[in-house]
Amino acid sequence: MKTKKLLFLIIMALMANAAFSPAWGGQVVTDSARAWAKEALAQEKALKAVATVNTVAVLYFFNQTGQVELDPLQKGLTVMLITDLAKVKSLTVVERIRLQALAEEMKLGVSGLVTDNTAPRVGRLLGAHWLVGGNFLGGPPSPLQIRSNVLDVPTSQITGRPGAEGVLEEILRLEKDLVFEIIKFLKIVPTPQEEIELQKPITINVKALFDFSKCIDLSDRKDYEQAAKSCESALKEDPNFGLARDTLNELRSLGRPGAENKSINLLRSLRNQTSLTNQLTPHESDKRLVTPDKIDRMEGSRPPTPEPQPQAPISQPTTAPIRQ
Repeated sequence: MKTKKLLFLIIMALMANAAFSPAWGGQVVTDSARAWAKEALAQEKALKAVATVNTVAVLYFFNQTGQVELDPLQKGLTVMLITDLAKVKSLTVVERIRLQALAEEMKLGVSGLVTDNTAPRVGRLLGAHWLVGGNFLGGPPSPLQIRSNVLDVPTSQITGRPGAEGVLEEILRLEKDLVFEIIKFLKIVPTPQEEIELQKPITINVKALFDFSKCIDLSDRKDYEQAAKSCESALKEDPNFGLARDTLNELRSLGRPGAENKSINLLRSLRNQTSLTNQLTPHESDKRLVTPDKIDRMEGSRPPTPEPQPQAPISQPTTAPIRQ
């Protein structure tokens, strides 16, 4: 009996370590993350892991402005804070996909995560010592007010209330003000090099930020094709937006689930009337207007097929015309 209990504890410890593994990196929630969330809830009473002091998780920020067009910031602001806090080596930051997978399993929306009763429980399940959450108010034409709480999970006590305020167009600066306030309440002193890194924005374009934030939300809803389009829009606004590019690559590699299990790249290639596979169905082959011979010519993989030599005029064609 003791052996089984010990084995169980070892397995749960390995799961906790795996959740912080770089293999979990990214913004698209995976089946592995969802499996972890299901198991964490199933074993919640038995799991009594004590998080390290400098482990922090960031919840979504609840939009209380009454302006639905600002909803993308609920997750966008969280992604920005997680990205910045991860630059501080003395902090261990819980990845967003763990938070999202847990929220899905608990059937909690953005507002449900930040309640007084739910937040400490979420923090414990995520293995975090510190939990950062909050909301934002105001918005155009009034200044945007971002309010946050820093929760000490073991004691369920709020130890700080960092905030930032300014016009919406300054959201990139507001996030920087907020992250430095959070670090101060966590009693962390960043190195000079870390301060330089913390000053760097994830993008220089507010429109790109909103498009990327929409991409994250659509991905969480498993609408991967529309999510990819939103990430593409973000990259058009800011071609140097590295996080948007990485997320787009994730979406392309994961593909869109379904009976046919086609990747987004394949869907896009069919839409553009080209093909990336030789396993097309008869229906799809009708769409393949660019022939293999033409593709070979464009790619230079083999010499072009010689053009037919002129022949004497004849009254009827020797072959039937090719249907397009």
